[in-house]
Amino acid sequence: MEKIKEKLNNLRVEADNAIVRAEEAEAKNKRLEQELLSREQEVTSLTNRLNMTEQRLESAEGKLDEAKKLNLDSVGSQTTNEGLQRKIQLLEEELDAAEKNVKETVDKLRQVDIKAEHFERQLQRVEQERDQWEKKYEDAQEKYKKSQAELQELVVTMEGL
Repeated sequence: MEKIKEKLNNLRVEADNAIVRAEEAEAKNKRLEQELLSREQEVTSLTNRLNMTEQRLESAEGKLDEAKKLNLDSVGSQTTNEGLQRKIQLLEEELDAAEKNVKETVDKLRQVDIKAEHFERQLQRVEQERDQWEKKYEDAQEKYKKSQAELQELVVTMEGL
């Protein structure tokens, strides 16, 4: 009788521990899902910035082309030529800055993609762990119910004596 009570207590402790671990795994899963959502939002933001930078780059290239055409077409005064040269230089600097910005944005986007993949793998692993703990919990519940049934049967048998 003592052994059955001890087994029953052990099963209760195991079930309580399994519940605690399952709750911890669910909390960790929820946190990772929130991080993943945050990373996805960051990816979207960086994608928008990349698109805007590409548009600015195209605009700067267009201005540069226009300035070069004006420079070739204009055989006017020296001051106009110097002004256009300064514009070209400024536009080329803008273009360089825009290209640098695009490169940095693409690098950041790649890093975010890598992090997102990493978090997805972590999420899958945590979900697998959660599933394992739930299976263990269900097994413990079945053992507990069987032990309860055996205990009831034993009590009925004892009463019959």
